Amino acid sequence: MHRFLLHNGEIRDTSENLVSPGQVGLLNGWGVFSTLRVKEGVLFAWERHYARMKKDAELMHIPFPADAEAMRLELLRLVEANGSPDATLRVAVIRNRGGMFEGPAISRDYDMVAFTKGLTDWKGGVRLMTKAQARHGDSPFSGAKILSWSMNLTMLEEAQSKGFDEMLLLDHRGMVSECTSANIFIVEGSRVLTPPLTAGCLPGVTRALLLEEVRADGVRVEEEEIAPERLLAADDVFLTSSTRDLLGVGCVDGRTLTPQPQTREKLLGAFQSYLDDYVAQRRAAAAL
Repeated sequence: MHRFLLHNGEIRDTSENLVSPGQVGLLNGWGVFSTLRVKEGVLFAWERHYARMKKDAELMHIPFPADAEAMRLELLRLVEANGSPDATLRVAVIRNRGGMFEGPAISRDYDMVAFTKGLTDWKGGVRLMTKAQARHGDSPFSGAKILSWSMNLTMLEEAQSKGFDEMLLLDHRGMVSECTSANIFIVEGSRVLTPPLTAGCLPGVTRALLLEEVRADGVRVEEEEIAPERLLAADDVFLTSSTRDLLGVGCVDGRTLTPQPQTREKLLGAFQSYLDDYVAQRRAAAAL
């Protein structure tokens, strides 16, 4: 984590004590968050991150900033304070009131906290371990990105303690859903497939961009239910997230995959072009 964080619009040192036990969102995981890629001082796909957080906040009855542009400008002040134009940024909106144990001195309905860190150097050939009954797509809270993240961290820790990099999560019907902090795709010929949201996966921003906006010649990106055995037979398997881009998978439950990455590389090139165009447009608009 970099030196400074953003706390309710103020740039503060990360060593400061800024939270209270009476903030019910901290003790109950009652908040929403998102992780963004910062490139050349631009918050990539900010509009999508804000919209998803706002939707999840409404679902969870969490007060949320109404002005997306004001929120973006505050986050950019943090980027500037940390001198981190190329970084990872985490922002959380935490509910402060409600329940039996609300603190008596709470003066705000919510807190907004953000911090930055350096970009992670993800290695290729990610090793996945499978976890059954880890996602339940029929839940009304399925796919919400909320602060109650400890189950994901526990499953990730379990996978890493056994020599894997990530946990591949299956839904309540035994179908592929996602990983603890990434969406998953398989390649079959010219088709690139990812599980539907009914599998309980997060509607990731990179996932949505590949489905809706990024285009590569001869490549079709679609939603489709995926049985676990299809990963072993696929031409390629990869993960996506705001910090991973398109990251190849090399192993599932100890079984080595033999990827044919041509389609992924073509799609990655198209995604990187989209990213560069987005950044260039936002920088040009900011210069006006």
